[in-house]
Amino acid sequence: MSLTSNAHGAASRAADSKWLERLTRGGFIGYGIIHLLFAWLALQLAFGGSGADSDQSGALQTIAKQPFGTFLIVLIVVGLIAMTIWQAFEAAIGHRDSSGGSRVTSRVISAGRAVVYAYFAWTGVKVLQGKNASSADSQQKASEQLMSSGGGRFVVILAGLVVAGIGVGLVVYGVKKKFEEHLKTGQMSAKERDLSRKLGIAGYAAKGVAYAIAGALLVAAAVQYDPEKARGLDGALRLLVEQAYGKWLLALVALGIAAYGVYCYFQAKYRKV
Repeated sequence: MSLTSNAHGAASRAADSKWLERLTRGGFIGYGIIHLLFAWLALQLAFGGSGADSDQSGALQTIAKQPFGTFLIVLIVVGLIAMTIWQAFEAAIGHRDSSGGSRVTSRVISAGRAVVYAYFAWTGVKVLQGKNASSADSQQKASEQLMSSGGGRFVVILAGLVVAGIGVGLVVYGVKKKFEEHLKTGQMSAKERDLSRKLGIAGYAAKGVAYAIAGALLVAAAVQYDPEKARGLDGALRLLVEQAYGKWLLALVALGIAAYGVYCYFQAKYRKV
């Protein structure tokens, strides 16, 4: 047996670990909490204003200020690390899709999810260390540094197009109900299937809109050489609220993000891990 086969077998056994599955399912609960708080911050921004960043880092900062907040963030970080490892294994060894075949696209998507979960875990660690974990500030600073270097503006434009593309992809993913391929729908009751479908559609569509706006702002920041526009999801939501009927549009996006937060609890129970 080749070294590659041995490594693949070891990775497969690790990916099938019951402990990894349990921690990953717990991670989905923490991920849901983050999105519910993210939605709450967005609603505050829409109707009352908020000093906190209206994104996932703001949600983690909010948790840290609560009683037992540090303990809860530790649990969330552990879950996010487990989710990162799980998706890294799926990116490395592949996984079976609903049609029964392993696809390169699925492995690339898993790699992207691993990066996202790792980033959130890293943000949580920064919060635990008492550091300012503002994703908006970090993205603005990184964009400013890139744009001041040779070819940096092109890199920022490319990054913006990628983020916007991810946003569009999330909307399509939700509207086409592709997320159901990853759920054990056969174990759900009819009511659970119907509710999870509605939550998934609304949740992925709302996240997609937010990411698409954030990506467009990155492109605009590079074209106009204005790093202040490159503030990620927080900047996207603040731009949205400034438009005609913006507070109501932002409220709809916030409700959609909250729907995704609730949908995460269905993933915790029924996700194919």
